[in-house]
Amino acid sequence: MKLSVIGLGLLGGSMALDLKKRKFADRVYGFDKDSVHLAYAEKVGLIDEAVDMEGAIKNGEIIIVAVPVNAAIKILPQILDKISDNQIVIDVASTKASICERVKYHTNRKRYVACHPMAGTENSGPWSAISGMFDGKALIMCDTEDSDEKAVQTIRSMFETLNMNPMFFNSVNHDVHVAYVSHISHISSFALALTVLEKEKNEKNIFNLASGGFASTVRLAKSSAEMWVPIFDDNQRNIATVLDTYIEKLQDFKKMLESDDIVGMTDYINNANRVKKVLNK
Repeated sequence: MKLSVIGLGLLGGSMALDLKKRKFADRVYGFDKDSVHLAYAEKVGLIDEAVDMEGAIKNGEIIIVAVPVNAAIKILPQILDKISDNQIVIDVASTKASICERVKYHTNRKRYVACHPMAGTENSGPWSAISGMFDGKALIMCDTEDSDEKAVQTIRSMFETLNMNPMFFNSVNHDVHVAYVSHISHISSFALALTVLEKEKNEKNIFNLASGGFASTVRLAKSSAEMWVPIFDDNQRNIATVLDTYIEKLQDFKKMLESDDIVGMTDYINNANRVKKVLNK
């Protein structure tokens, strides 16, 4: 199988790495608008050949679009304009409704499969690509009824090579769910980092006290604005709804704290502990 990867960051680079390593792909073409990313990916063997956008579209039996969501919305129709009936195009963006709506009536819509591999780290760039990053993680495939059945099966097989567990969602519902389980986590981490950095201006030793709990909670604050601002912008309505609930829960805790409500705070934490049953399934 010949693959083309457009966007050689963490996701695109890691997919290229393992799809080659696990023999799904016998040749990987790569394109990135950043010439440094492109040269690095070719030098270290993430891709077999660096090409331009036209070369990526022409050569790939499967074309993986691994760019920020705002860029994906723009270039996906242009890619679909140029493919043959034997090619498949996927994207791996973290929001799906806008992208799916953008190409809903495209003549080559059936050659497109909307995907969201729920995997990643706080790092970015091709130098962050790691083998095994997708193992055991969830793959969400959206609006598959609008895609060719054989194309869906081919892409499902590709992600199963990466040891991912497929799930199927409506694209609109997908964006609601990821606002709760992914997007709010990043916003919380950014806010915590800014809170501590503000305090650190006056207390230079505060980071000397930081331990595992702080490090794990704030880890996502190291994530790239180039990637996450387009996600937040594209999913703003759902995220705003989640933030309303989140802020309400913070205000509830503040009121209990200020009123010395020990029973209330205990119940608050015990109720939150129920998440363990969900995460241990």
